[in-house]
Amino acid sequence: MKKFAFIGAGSLQFTSKTMRDLLTFEAFRDCEIALMDSDQSNLNNIYEVCLKIREAMNCPDCKVTKTTDRAEALKGADGVLCTVFNGGIDIWRYDIEIPKKYGVDINVGDTRSVSGIFRALRNIPLMLDICRDIEKYCPNAVFLNYTNPMAMLCNAMQRYSNVEVTGLCHSVQGTIAMLARWLNIPEEEIAYKCQGVNHQAFYLELRHGKEDLYPRLRELMKKPEIYNEEQVRNEMFLQLGYYVTESSGHNSEYNAWFRKRPDLIEKYCTHSTGWNPGEYAYSLKLRTERAKDPGKQYREWMENEIDTKRSKEYAADIFNARFGDGKPFVFNGNVLNNGSIPNLPADACVEVPVVADWMGMKTTIAGPLPDHLAILVNTTARIESLVVEAAMRKDREAVYHAVCMDPLSSAVCSLAEIRAMCDELFEKNRDYLGEYR
Repeated sequence: MKKFAFIGAGSLQFTSKTMRDLLTFEAFRDCEIALMDSDQSNLNNIYEVCLKIREAMNCPDCKVTKTTDRAEALKGADGVLCTVFNGGIDIWRYDIEIPKKYGVDINVGDTRSVSGIFRALRNIPLMLDICRDIEKYCPNAVFLNYTNPMAMLCNAMQRYSNVEVTGLCHSVQGTIAMLARWLNIPEEEIAYKCQGVNHQAFYLELRHGKEDLYPRLRELMKKPEIYNEEQVRNEMFLQLGYYVTESSGHNSEYNAWFRKRPDLIEKYCTHSTGWNPGEYAYSLKLRTERAKDPGKQYREWMENEIDTKRSKEYAADIFNARFGDGKPFVFNGNVLNNGSIPNLPADACVEVPVVADWMGMKTTIAGPLPDHLAILVNTTARIESLVVEAAMRKDREAVYHAVCMDPLSSAVCSLAEIRAMCDELFEKNRDYLGEYR
């Protein structure tokens, strides 16, 4: 019997989908699903969800357990999945509201720019604590992280722990599904080579058989209904020549081109990023309402029929390759570069093709990025490595320096304003970060 520990199991959509995926593999039909969450109410709710999944998947030998004790969940685990993060609405709101005072208009704020940097500072210690527990209670486990900011958290864990860990994101396969819909091609027939860093990886090759799909995609950009669906990403494609993985809402924050002036925000970010300027207010309202009745989402889920088909998430396939039936599986994972992309820093956490099999997870040699993309992605990667070092040393000056080099912050703020903005965020984060020197 294989054991899977879900740390942060109260994440309804992720836990339910991943458990279902695991039970589609013959090797895991009698596995143990160990649910761990610090919120007892959420834990009880997700436990009932998992029991219903077990019944729907006809896996009576699957064992479902629940605990608020992380060590208990991890003991003897073969696979670990993580969706936890440090800090709820009480602190997340300031990641958005304080930069806004200084003209840094962020709408998602969980991955990059000043908001993503402070989220990383809060979460790197938590993730390393989880790694220490894995080293103690299940040292041979495969750890898959789904928490953002993906690259900075994985960079810290891969450099400062001995855990076999990679990070997984929906954006690579999700973008292919979107492009397949636009191109009217079955997504499973599209071949691609994608590399860069998380949320800022580019499809260097995009093919259907021997056909290069980029000329067709460029023609589609002339259709308003296509261009306007993803204005930021589509504009980047038209100007840079390659399509980027993550949504327009996210990518509008990662560079200096789209959110530095009100007119640009109106043109590119108001109507079709998927995360418009009102998204923060909407998200704050949604989270506040959910906090009033956290059980509502679980009750609504329980009323629906369960889809027993395997999803397009990578986690179950990776576990199956590592310690299931051993069938190799290729996926885009977040790993230390070490030369995979030679024109990015060796210590960067990159998102490149990775091969999982019973011997481990092997990073491929992806090759260089085109020079202009390497400049863009180098900036991101170097900032992320600096933030990781700042977190490990509790180095306040290094945090300032990282935010100074952030493309969006530097596009709208002076150096003095960046320092003042960071000082405000440090003060609000005092209970989470402690004293930075």
